[in-house]
Amino acid sequence: MNLAKDMDAPELAALLHFYADAGVEWLVEDEPVDRFAQFAAQKAAQAEARAPASARQQPVSNEQAPATRPANAGPSAPKRAAPAGRASAPPPASAPVSVPDEQAVASARFAAESARSLDELKTALEAFNGCNLKNGARNTVFASGNPASGIMVIGPMPNADDDRDGIPFSGRQGQLLDRMLGAIGLSRDGALLTNVIPWRPPGNRMPSQAETDICRPFLERQVALAEPKLLLLLGNFPARFFFGGNGTIHSMRGEWRDLSFGGITVSAIATLHPQELLAAPANKALAWQDLLMFKMRFSGH
Repeated sequence: MNLAKDMDAPELAALLHFYADAGVEWLVEDEPVDRFAQFAAQKAAQAEARAPASARQQPVSNEQAPATRPANAGPSAPKRAAPAGRASAPPPASAPVSVPDEQAVASARFAAESARSLDELKTALEAFNGCNLKNGARNTVFASGNPASGIMVIGPMPNADDDRDGIPFSGRQGQLLDRMLGAIGLSRDGALLTNVIPWRPPGNRMPSQAETDICRPFLERQVALAEPKLLLLLGNFPARFFFGGNGTIHSMRGEWRDLSFGGITVSAIATLHPQELLAAPANKALAWQDLLMFKMRFSGH
């Protein structure tokens, strides 16, 4: 086993990148935690919960406890009291309450429609507990950039970097997006950046249909409140979310479509996500064609 003190800087950097790619987000807690004691307490609590009610021991007060053992009590007589020095297991932590999907969607729609500004919408989203994705995320990733720019850039969902920083398009993907926008004369401050899903799914998995339906009212309300003229959709998931169908980004990219949000009409075009370009750099030529189309459209506004 190699210890950190035995590694040089490049080896440590490579190890940390490996952990990040594997989904490890932190190596130590802020405070020491005895995982063995936690596990033992959970096992004890589960065993007690599964035991029949008649078999569960009832606490016996000192006044009720017999002063002496009956003379005819055999060696197999059950013990009535636990040793004085043994501490009782702490109760297990309460799990988040599960909300039916239909009720969660209705609650999300009510919370989103009640917001009269982007700040109110952000507050409502941070207070919303109807989506189980929030339970495993570190941050609610709402948006960044300029809401008054008339341009929205929408990705699929936060990755590990976004979840850590609380900002959409962080890390390597964000750096590539910055270069993509810069190539057509835009910047982060010249657009509003956001994601379809505001919470990182565990292990970067795809959101379920129910999770997507719960998050939909918040994003649609965000678009309606920002009132952009143009949408730039990055990747399969946002394209399918707005355009419908099960096509791939290669079949949906490079074509302008008009969408309606709360009485406003917005023109949208889809292109490849920065992560797809990092995985397959040959596709950058396709993305460049889409970006040029996007530039031609916003330059006319």
